[in-house]
Amino acid sequence: MKKIVSVATALVMAAFALSACSNNGNNGNNITSPSASVSPSASASPTQAGQSANFPNVHFDLASTRHVPYAEITKDNVKDLGVVWSANFKDLDAAIPNGNQNFTVVVDGVLYATTSKNHVFAFEATTGKQIWHWAPDAELMENSKNLYIVANRGVAVAEGQVFMLTLDNRLIAIDAKTGKTTKAIKIADAVDGVTVANGYYETTAPVYYKGNLYIGSSGGDNGVRGFVMAYKASDLTPAWDAPFWTVPPKGQDWLKTAIYNGGGAVWCPVTIDEETGIMYFGTGNPAPDFYGADRPGANPYTDSVVALDSSNGKLIWAEQEISHDLWDYDAASTPMLIKAKINGAERKVVVHGGKSGQWWALDAATGERIYDGVKFAKKIDHPNPTPEGVLIYPGVYGGQNFAAETYDPDSNYVLIPGIEAPSKIVAEKKGAEKTSPFGTTIAEAPADIVPYGTVTAIDMNTGKIAYQYDTDDQMRGGFTSTATGIAFYGELNGKFRALDIKSGKIIWEFQTIGDNIMSAPSIFTKDGKQYVVTTSGGTKPKVMVFALGGDKTQGPASTSGAEAGAHG
Repeated sequence: MKKIVSVATALVMAAFALSACSNNGNNGNNITSPSASVSPSASASPTQAGQSANFPNVHFDLASTRHVPYAEITKDNVKDLGVVWSANFKDLDAAIPNGNQNFTVVVDGVLYATTSKNHVFAFEATTGKQIWHWAPDAELMENSKNLYIVANRGVAVAEGQVFMLTLDNRLIAIDAKTGKTTKAIKIADAVDGVTVANGYYETTAPVYYKGNLYIGSSGGDNGVRGFVMAYKASDLTPAWDAPFWTVPPKGQDWLKTAIYNGGGAVWCPVTIDEETGIMYFGTGNPAPDFYGADRPGANPYTDSVVALDSSNGKLIWAEQEISHDLWDYDAASTPMLIKAKINGAERKVVVHGGKSGQWWALDAATGERIYDGVKFAKKIDHPNPTPEGVLIYPGVYGGQNFAAETYDPDSNYVLIPGIEAPSKIVAEKKGAEKTSPFGTTIAEAPADIVPYGTVTAIDMNTGKIAYQYDTDDQMRGGFTSTATGIAFYGELNGKFRALDIKSGKIIWEFQTIGDNIMSAPSIFTKDGKQYVVTTSGGTKPKVMVFALGGDKTQGPASTSGAEAGAHG
């Protein structure tokens, strides 16, 4: 049943600090078809006896397709899925806050999961036996004590280390076997001004490629200056001479006035083309969010997909989705790199959906628009903010927020997770916007508006919608698809589902024992057996692992709705 969401103005204002990140509780694989990914990424091992096939990166492969080659679970037997183990994070450590947005990683039989406030767990992936637990140190707890946003979306695993970005803007290396800290550096040592005091925090997962770690930045709504940066995994020293800044320095160009100008945060993990070394990422809104008089022009490179040379951070191209954004319409989600049939011929493209409720396909080499602003939101209407207040469609939660798309090469479909939830924005009186990063307030939406989600399939050959259906609740996590034509996803009501990608029919569902699902699942194998992992959040943050023949006992339907602060 869809639930009515009524959020107090002050609470939603705090949530704005997330644009693609959220929440008060809350972290070389060979593909079956060359079209599923641009190239193999690091390490999905073969599935012979005694070996594991991995989910080695936060979005599976470096192209971020979230499409795995595993085939044991089929449309015929998916009904036999059940839970083989689960863990309640609060039972493991009572200090762990509510919520969870973690995209899990599985490498060589070990499942790595994070929680709110930067706890990290290593489990035996098929049994749930805890191997180690990394807890935040006193410095992290002190530095993050006043942060409203405490989510973490995941880790990178490489070179015998587990790498995580912390809320207080550090990059941590953890020994993958022992769980002990190997090294920790402050991002501010190489990227000037990146401190909690200046409005920065980190909630995203780093990405490992060719010895380097690539990181983004959170806090764009606070008026910070968005960036991406590269570090050497071996010793956490800078791999680039300087970061790539997504907006100009304070006091220059369109940032020459107003103390809260800035934005362009890179909220979600980057994508890498292993054939060319080009990296792609999405950027957040300009700041102030809803007031543009002091930030004239288009505000590049905010609300954009940006392509850089991963070896040095130099710009190759950038394409802006929303010019001079006044509605918090980040292009925050991770772009997906695919080789797809378009107008009958294979083409390498970057695809991306935004919070505006529109979707793009861009030439991977040049950024040329192939499919330009395909509308997947049911209603798009964003008038300028007024003192009387206006409803904007989509609202501040999406369109497509941080939730991940997937690409199925067999059907040639891209699946888009959508959110249908308008917001009421009320402009400040003239001059008052200079006292706030937002330049507006958010009022309660009418009580009869019931937020829900959508699943949209785009036919890559035509750029047209193949089908779309409504979900019971909002889509905050995204998809993972398999070689057998199934896509798994969760909803904000804690319902976990399997979709027949070609037909658009739901073929399995499971009510998780948790309040909501705000991340996409991971899928791995051990001794040829296929496992599906999801995390749930709210007041009962959990990790749950499913396999054929597992326990089919389901939990009660969730009644809690979205976690407070879950914006972006």
